[in-house]
Amino acid sequence: MNLKSISSLSLLVAVLASCDNNRVQVTENGLKYKFHEDVEDSRKAKVGDVMTFNITVKNSKDSVLGSSYINGGPVKQPLQASTFKGSLEEGLALLSKGDSATIYVNADSIAARSGQQLPPFIPKGSEIAYTIKMIDVQSMEDFQKAQVSLREKQKGVDDKTIADYVAKNKLAGQKTASGLYYVITQPGAGPQPASGDVVKVKYTGKLMNGKVFDSSDKDPRSQAGIEFPLGQGAVIPGWDEGIRQLRKGSKGILIIPSGLAYGSEGAPGAIPPNSVIMFDVELVDVKKGAAPTPPQMPQGGR
Repeated sequence: MNLKSISSLSLLVAVLASCDNNRVQVTENGLKYKFHEDVEDSRKAKVGDVMTFNITVKNSKDSVLGSSYINGGPVKQPLQASTFKGSLEEGLALLSKGDSATIYVNADSIAARSGQQLPPFIPKGSEIAYTIKMIDVQSMEDFQKAQVSLREKQKGVDDKTIADYVAKNKLAGQKTASGLYYVITQPGAGPQPASGDVVKVKYTGKLMNGKVFDSSDKDPRSQAGIEFPLGQGAVIPGWDEGIRQLRKGSKGILIIPSGLAYGSEGAPGAIPPNSVIMFDVELVDVKKGAAPTPPQMPQGGR
């Protein structure tokens, strides 16, 4: 066999393999799936592994029901054990890093498992198509180590962003050990809050470019300030720490690194991932030792 024949044979094998990858296949449990990209010699996801992937969900009429490409970034979640035959989890367990596939899940099975009726745009007996692009598959231990490394790296970036802003705007404030920077613009004469106190705060939240993403002035119900229990996780960590630096009647500026705000996820549509954010705040009231009540928090406090 000459080199030309070998080359032609290799090309034919590649074409046949490509056709095989793109045909719909069925598992023993009846799950239908179709590979678009199949990376060989790569570990498939196991229950407990953390998967990072992009996903687009469509109904049987090819209408998009949801997409991570639109919603602000890839999904990161541990692979759960399959809860019914032909589940999405079963399909995800077929994938490894770099794979791309469409997984077809019976809509009736999803409705039966959730105990909810199907909406009008998903007909009974139809299939929901999940197109997955698997970006990474990591053990939980490896994922947690990577997250720590990323947070440390981002902390350095945030520190520089805050330092540059403070220098440019000639702010005279203080930086805490966590990286929070605060400025008292109007001292207050009232009590200083502690964990367990219920505080009332007026605020305006901004990105570092000055764009306002939320304000207590936007809603008539919160114009007098929002109430929440301090130090109980009802607000972002930067607020729990920052408000504690004020006294009743104080006004100030909180410049909050992303690790104490919305982190690598951000707040889709309002706050980009890994964003340093700042708040103009006024501590309106402090109720010492008041019983905590679940607040309805705006963007600034969630």
